[in-house]
Amino acid sequence: MVLIFGLGSAGAALAGDGGGLKLQAGGLVGVTPKYEGSKDYEVFGAPILAPANGTDMEDRIQFRGPDDLRLRVLEFNGFQAGPLAGYRFERDQSDSERLRGLGDVDGSFVIGGYAAYRAGPFLPFVSYHYGVSGDDDTGGVLRFGTELKGAFGPGLTVTAKAGASYADDDYMDAYFTVTPAQSAASKAGLAAYDAESGIKDVFFGLSGDIPIADSWSLKWMGTYTRLLDEAADSPIVESENQFFGGVGLTYSFNSGF
Repeated sequence: MVLIFGLGSAGAALAGDGGGLKLQAGGLVGVTPKYEGSKDYEVFGAPILAPANGTDMEDRIQFRGPDDLRLRVLEFNGFQAGPLAGYRFERDQSDSERLRGLGDVDGSFVIGGYAAYRAGPFLPFVSYHYGVSGDDDTGGVLRFGTELKGAFGPGLTVTAKAGASYADDDYMDAYFTVTPAQSAASKAGLAAYDAESGIKDVFFGLSGDIPIADSWSLKWMGTYTRLLDEAADSPIVESENQFFGGVGLTYSFNSGF
């Protein structure tokens, strides 16, 4: 998995002093729930490769999460829009005793799009994320909310976001429904449960970029998600409170391209 961050400011030239596209490379370590609704967490590591902070390309490519890598292709009077892509991770029945007997849910590549409107420091947005690969139909998720971005010194930026997610029937069936057959096979004796489409969560997140030396930047991100309604009531769910966090280090350089 390669993560691409877009946390810096726009307006600088695409090329650095030495010419060519300016890039940043490094790595990230983070923690994430073992599955959506898990009370247990796992540590992961991932490389980072992205346009460098302050370049026009860095502002056009924005990372919002594993299933939300955005490319801004349209911008007019504060309105912006473009496609997005990413990956939705698999869920293995070995991730928890509660899942044993339910079978695995395949991971899938995600495609979709987003639209947003810049109003001063605020950026209200809506985005759609649909799984397009794997044997399981994991459906689509519609997210809506707003971001607030602020600068706190040369190169230092912090972005706050808040919003909610709507999941369709296919997504809810894949991740929160327990069919009668799964209930009968469940090692934990889970009751059958039919999760309907609806608002599945609300979320709040913070991310930032801190320059620490020439060409070096520290990146951090954290998100709290609260599962709601049909998702929260699923017998698969061990905890409605879900946390994601990570910290990374990158080095900026001129690629020569």
